[in-house]
Amino acid sequence: MSLIKEFREFISRGNVVDMAVGVIVGGAFSTIVNSLVNDIIMPVISIATGKIDFSSMFIALNGEHYASLNAAKDAGAAVFAYGSFIQNVIQFLLIAFVLFMVIKGINKAHDTFEKPKPAEAPTTKICPFCKSEIPVDATRCPHCTSELPKES
Repeated sequence: MSLIKEFREFISRGNVVDMAVGVIVGGAFSTIVNSLVNDIIMPVISIATGKIDFSSMFIALNGEHYASLNAAKDAGAAVFAYGSFIQNVIQFLLIAFVLFMVIKGINKAHDTFEKPKPAEAPTTKICPFCKSEIPVDATRCPHCTSELPKES
């Protein structure tokens, strides 16, 4: 019975719930980014590179020539699908860049709306005789042993 109690306590912690929400939102966000990469950015890159379709770039490791990646896979040939790798690297870099921009925007908004913190009261002062740094409430300097004037 203690295992169930421990599990219930673990699940009821705020961190686990926050993590679960993060994973779910991350999954939905990855769908959006995948669509952005595959449907918008990769076609533009394809046009810029002479209509090269990265996802169809491959090398059949058995030395034969196939019309497409799917044809090679259907024939049971081992393939080195480097185009898919290039597309996934581009997708990763775009995801990282989009996350960077989102976090940068959130931080900027946070800094804009954050109230300035009041200045902390000083905890040290300078001895007027020896110029050493001493606690603010000291009545005698521990360095030169001078009696300090009362502050008003």
